[in-house]
Amino acid sequence: MIGLLGLLFGVSAAQASTGPADLARVKPAVACTSLINTDLVHIGGKGSRVTAAVDTTNDGVPVCAVSGTLAPAIEFRVLLPRETWTQRYMQLGCGGLCGRISMRSGASDGCQVLANGGFVLGSTNMGHDGNGGEFGLDPQKRADFAYRAQHLTADTAKRLIRAYYGQSPEYAYFNGCSDGGREALVEAQRYPDDFDGIIAGAPAMNFQVQNTLYHGWQATVNRDDDGNAILLADRLPVLHRAVVAACDDLDGLSDGLISAPLQCDFDPASVVCPDDVTDTRDCLTPAEARVASQFYQGPVDADTGTHLTAGQPLYGSELAWAGVYVPTSADGQVMSRMAALPALRYLAFDESPGEAFTLDDLRFDLATFNRLRARHPLYDATNPDLSAFAGQGGKLILWHGLADPHISPLNTIAYHQAVQSQMGEAQAEAFERLYLLPGVYHCGQGEGPSQVDLLTPMMTWVENGQAPDAIVTRQSASEQASDFGQPHMGEGKAGKGPRPGKPPGAGRDGHGPMADGPPPMLTSSADVPERSRPIYPYPDVAAYTGEGDENDAASFERGDALNAVPMPDWAGSDFYMPYEPRER
Repeated sequence: MIGLLGLLFGVSAAQASTGPADLARVKPAVACTSLINTDLVHIGGKGSRVTAAVDTTNDGVPVCAVSGTLAPAIEFRVLLPRETWTQRYMQLGCGGLCGRISMRSGASDGCQVLANGGFVLGSTNMGHDGNGGEFGLDPQKRADFAYRAQHLTADTAKRLIRAYYGQSPEYAYFNGCSDGGREALVEAQRYPDDFDGIIAGAPAMNFQVQNTLYHGWQATVNRDDDGNAILLADRLPVLHRAVVAACDDLDGLSDGLISAPLQCDFDPASVVCPDDVTDTRDCLTPAEARVASQFYQGPVDADTGTHLTAGQPLYGSELAWAGVYVPTSADGQVMSRMAALPALRYLAFDESPGEAFTLDDLRFDLATFNRLRARHPLYDATNPDLSAFAGQGGKLILWHGLADPHISPLNTIAYHQAVQSQMGEAQAEAFERLYLLPGVYHCGQGEGPSQVDLLTPMMTWVENGQAPDAIVTRQSASEQASDFGQPHMGEGKAGKGPRPGKPPGAGRDGHGPMADGPPPMLTSSADVPERSRPIYPYPDVAAYTGEGDENDAASFERGDALNAVPMPDWAGSDFYMPYEPRER
């Protein structure tokens, strides 16, 4: 048992009992209904108020559920345990353009404090309803989405905690993925005193470029002259098998997972069918291979050769492209289109082009990129100067699935390296970690083990000073899809959108139904082995010892560190330098 705990938390046998602090449970000091009278005007301004305070349950835990509004339209929800609170608060981020409240935690599988109802939980819709993007025309709602909503929600939740229990929380945590990861980094950069520990998964920190040039490119290059898709989802396994064959054993183990995609050298042209082959089931057409190459390469300014994104999807992510930028049919729609259009029309530019703008109007050049620069300090969260956050004792865990199709892990690696460069490796090592998960898609799921608990190691770090090292990830055929951090696309001004996991649908104008959960899996549950695998802080990777079950974490050890990855040479390299945030 000591060995397992030691592997989980990265501690020696003598330290294996270390974990989160043993905090006493605190009962409420007042009735739940009394919170309806909590004054929030000093936090959110005139019109801010609690709208409901009722006793109910959340995942079987008795809670006082408080809802309300912070002016003008920031909706929040706070769940305060009635019997099990251990003096901790956790705020949850949301994905896509948000526009809804989600109380689902991720990267916390098996966390006992969470499962036992030890946290007060809080979340917000980020100041608007729906995912259409029109809120971006309102300066106040832009600011609420960019940074204000999460900060005010944190202040509100702590105010409600003091009122309900008669004391403040001992520790406060933030946990988000995708845009929730961006929100997490915004908190660390703009409001370093809000949280003691922050978990930022697959952060959309390069919001300006990610939601415009990245997804705009992925949505447009897979079209022929008639507007039909060239590469379809049923062809992705052909490409993926070739990538795995070329890159799988770079980590010393042929297991179908690519742990070192940045060390991989693969050319989609190698999968093109010979001229004399008519059966294309095991090879690609030249047009399909060109599309794949363009996905991997990304947009480049034609005049200067400058890359316009910080990174593109990595080798090994091919199956996850389905539904994101590769449709199931030639006339099918993709998530990338639904992500790019609202941002381009209403959010990204100081002079918004409006609803008439289409992806045919998007130019992939430095002129477009430079127009995006103006709002970089508003939405983006790439400032590597975390001295204030580190100075107050804050801890940061970054994590990213290496097979993420939505946001390239290169963004997160670049930020990790920028923090080290800005603050010095020794100081960065004292408060920040990066974990990369082989075969894992966007915020979870995938071919690799994605069930992970980063919350318990984070609490152990914050509360007992034990920094995380090896952390065990798990995978099982019974794993359920989670909507943690997943973008909910095509909701328009007031629509509520389809259920998570619904297949791609129509919606050519950017407001129709669209996939709002994980991309459709191209593997069945029968293909997923029961396995566990350790992950180590970047740049270290897990290596098979050569003995024991290849599906058991105990058969792995710390391997050789990956070669250093140069900071991306792209048009926004300076985004990863300190900058003054923009307010509107």
